[in-house]
Amino acid sequence: MSVSDIAFRKKLALELHSHFKRNTTKIHSLNYIFWESTLRCNLACRHCGSDCKKDAEAADMPVQDFIRAIDQITPAVDPNNTMIVFTGGEPLLRNDLEIAGKALYERGFPWGIVTNGLLLSKTRLDSLMDAGIRAITVSLDGLRSAHNWLRGNPKSFEKAFSAIKLLSQFPELKFDVVSCVHQVNFPELEQLRDLLISNGIKNWRIFTIFPTGRAAGDEKLQLTAADFKRLFDFIKETRTEGKIKLDYGCEGYLGNYEGQVRDQFFFCRAGINIASVLADGSISACPNLRENFIQGNIYKDNFAEVWANKYQAYRNRGWTRTGLCAECDSYKYCEGNGLHLRNEKTGELLFCHLNKIKEGESNSGCESCGKG
Repeated sequence: MSVSDIAFRKKLALELHSHFKRNTTKIHSLNYIFWESTLRCNLACRHCGSDCKKDAEAADMPVQDFIRAIDQITPAVDPNNTMIVFTGGEPLLRNDLEIAGKALYERGFPWGIVTNGLLLSKTRLDSLMDAGIRAITVSLDGLRSAHNWLRGNPKSFEKAFSAIKLLSQFPELKFDVVSCVHQVNFPELEQLRDLLISNGIKNWRIFTIFPTGRAAGDEKLQLTAADFKRLFDFIKETRTEGKIKLDYGCEGYLGNYEGQVRDQFFFCRAGINIASVLADGSISACPNLRENFIQGNIYKDNFAEVWANKYQAYRNRGWTRTGLCAECDSYKYCEGNGLHLRNEKTGELLFCHLNKIKEGESNSGCESCGKG
């Protein structure tokens, strides 16, 4: 069955999901906030969308400034159901991370971090847990050679995997492993899966790398169309086996793979349920949405007022129905793909998951008949 051939029951489910998205957008309850806590990083990743450096030009935002913004938004949200995630750069480079976390914990907000794992020692983890941390995501992008190649550090795999094994000792802590898939690590996904399973890892997420930041123009970071399709077959098979909970990331409408490679149908919730505070105070949705997607700044705007009264481009996406999307039969299910896959200045779509899978189907057909 082609990725475009949607069975009747799934098509009905997608129609219901479209109705759900419209209602959710109308209500736009904020329940997920990212804080870009630093632009400093102890790695030099090939795929970094923020172009983070060891010594960032922008200073870290003072904790009290971020907490002030959270206090502004608090009357408009349910703290117990609003997750706050510290991103970077590498958040563990901040020695005052626990101060921010403790302040959020005291206000009733669950909080977590996304880390490369290099600085996650037992001592630091104890400190984070004392501050009430709820969740941690660690990046592991293949086996040793592939991971170190992407991360630009010969010790990064060792450190990341040590962090993962450390976290597995604390069942009360929610954690998962995230892998960015590219041409170098794609052939070893089965080995990586087996490694995670053998070490008791329960939750794994896979993302593909989009062509922005340092990744723009690096062909090795983009899967071939045939491998792109094979990736979803791999995820589907792994989920069927049930030995580890594997999900594809939140990006991209996937046609017939919807409902098979992640728990939820595609829904870009940026600006609908998700906001972010960037390192310079800018208010956006997901942290990688900048330029024309910025909605305000905590140093001059009230966070709650921005959430209530702006984000029109996020909540009415009719403007995305141009270019590839103009005549697409799947637009009502996709609504222009994830906004992070659009040019931040022009709004032009940079990548279409559905078209790439279709191309992969065509290429696979040629390979099987010997004409590829």
